[in-house]
Amino acid sequence: MKFLEQFAIKLSLTKAEITLISALLSFLLVGGILKNIRSIERVEARVQQVETARYREAEVDSLLALATVAQATVKEDVMEDVAAEQEHTGGRKRAAHRASEKKVLNGTISFNKASLAQLQRVPGVGPVMGERLMTFRTEKGGKVHDFQEFLAVKGVGAKKLEFLKKYFTLE
Repeated sequence: MKFLEQFAIKLSLTKAEITLISALLSFLLVGGILKNIRSIERVEARVQQVETARYREAEVDSLLALATVAQATVKEDVMEDVAAEQEHTGGRKRAAHRASEKKVLNGTISFNKASLAQLQRVPGVGPVMGERLMTFRTEKGGKVHDFQEFLAVKGVGAKKLEFLKKYFTLE
């Protein structure tokens, strides 16, 4: 306290005034510290937002990559559909040969809109199962509403149904 008393004498201030000045300086110091802490929190929040945006951009980039791959194979898919329709009318011999050349499906397809060739691209669905699924869909009026209905198809049990759910959507 001697330091404050000496300082008060040199500045000709009273002890109450020195105490008030000390309190104001301490409040100023605490305010500066709090402001610094808040700015650090804002920076951390902004970093979190940027990281989240990067992850979203990575998801978009991967979806765009899938879309470009899909666009590149559109012509091939159309040709496959035409060939599948010809095979459907042409006989089983061609279908067996065609099944050995099929491309594996990446992603999902709408079961209610899929052609025979698209169904056969699903792993585990060959010409026979594809025909059964097409017949089943036709019997249902062209639209299946629930995956449990697939259990009525010969060759589709609970295990196969779980597998097909990964590749089919019922839009």
